[in-house]
Amino acid sequence: MGQVTVRPVAAGDREGWDRLYAGYAEFYRVEQTGAMRDRVWSWLHDPGHETEGLVAEVDGRLVGLAHFRAFARPLSASVGGFLDDLFVDPGARGSGAAAALIRAVADQGRARGWTAIRWITAEDNYRARGLYDRVAEKTRWTTYDLRL
Repeated sequence: MGQVTVRPVAAGDREGWDRLYAGYAEFYRVEQTGAMRDRVWSWLHDPGHETEGLVAEVDGRLVGLAHFRAFARPLSASVGGFLDDLFVDPGARGSGAAAALIRAVADQGRARGWTAIRWITAEDNYRARGLYDRVAEKTRWTTYDLRL
């Protein structure tokens, strides 16, 4: 496998991005429709929307994606970045793509003066958590969702 390159998602990436994002939804057992992917794709290309995207590429093929956005941190009177989605094609795991995507989001955050990059993952996502434990600090916070 060749070298991993990370770059902003581009209009010509739709097919590869679609394959990856559908794989991400399947991994987390989330029902996702083409219309839902259309909406997220439109957000990624709307300069007025907060969601941004990066892709990891190896030998001209997309192997990973990351979606991120800024978020206010009122208690510290600062701004951080939230890594909403991170996914690497199962065939490219171990290639360094996930670490490269996290580094690229962190680089974006540093350039923007963010104070932290935050993300959540499933408790049983052991393989990814191995990487996360090496590159970031596990917090003591528990996450809740109030469904609306």
